[in-house]
Amino acid sequence: MDALIEPLQYGFMQRSLIIAILVGLICAIVGSYLIVQRLALLGDAISHSVLPGLAIAFLFGFNIFVGAFIAGVLSTLIIAWIRTRSPIKEDAAMGIVFSAFFALGITLITVIQKDNKIDLNHFLFGNILGVTASDVRDTAIIAGIILAIVFLFYKELLFYTFDSLGAQAAGLPTNLLNLGLMVLIALTIVASMKAVGVILVLSLLITPGSTAYLLVKRLHHVMILGAAIGIVSSISGMYLSYFYNLPSGAAIVMVASGLFFLAFLLSPRHGILTQPGSRTMRTLPLLRELRELMPKSRQKG
Repeated sequence: MDALIEPLQYGFMQRSLIIAILVGLICAIVGSYLIVQRLALLGDAISHSVLPGLAIAFLFGFNIFVGAFIAGVLSTLIIAWIRTRSPIKEDAAMGIVFSAFFALGITLITVIQKDNKIDLNHFLFGNILGVTASDVRDTAIIAGIILAIVFLFYKELLFYTFDSLGAQAAGLPTNLLNLGLMVLIALTIVASMKAVGVILVLSLLITPGSTAYLLVKRLHHVMILGAAIGIVSSISGMYLSYFYNLPSGAAIVMVASGLFFLAFLLSPRHGILTQPGSRTMRTLPLLRELRELMPKSRQKG
């Protein structure tokens, strides 16, 4: 109990834990949609694309959350524009846009640091221990907006996520739903920047939801369990960071990744170590079926 209570005596740890809990919650919920749609690369693209926006906002004295959000949404619009106006596929468009935005962001940060003699690397790797009361307030507002949107439009987003063509045939505004999902992802990434930075945020978006996906079937169960895993990972990572002097964002991601590999090995339905029989034994029925389908002359051979 003393070990659990000790970090809470410090204001910076209290603020950091609040941020960690909020980030673990919203990343898992929004990331569940990315997992179902197999759009993990889109989360990576947006997370890298926010960098020039926050650098420009910092340079002109604006709120960095607003700058990062605008850059994230702009990157998704450019990806859609390239995909619809050229034969380039979506994954290639994502790679082109996020690498271009990321390179621009690195360039801007280098120029700003050269002229102002300040360190902006926390945008890349996170600095959750340095959050202020205003950061906590902004993150809580963003988290509230995200949760409200998911709650209000859960059925529509669920339908669109699993069957976009069916949703369009049913008369749902699929373009608006797609844009809304992109906005949710951008908001989540912006809220997570202080915790893990733009480089590691993809892990928090994907890993808790993927862990839950190995354990439960329905999307709302994936969201609930993924949120619990995200919160536990965030809190555990913060305590590891405090007691062992580790980078906070990296510690959170390491815990989340460790829980994923435990589920990967021990999941009742999909676990490598819990499946009846070895991989070879599971392939024998397929081999028998193939043998029955082969002509007898081929079997003799």
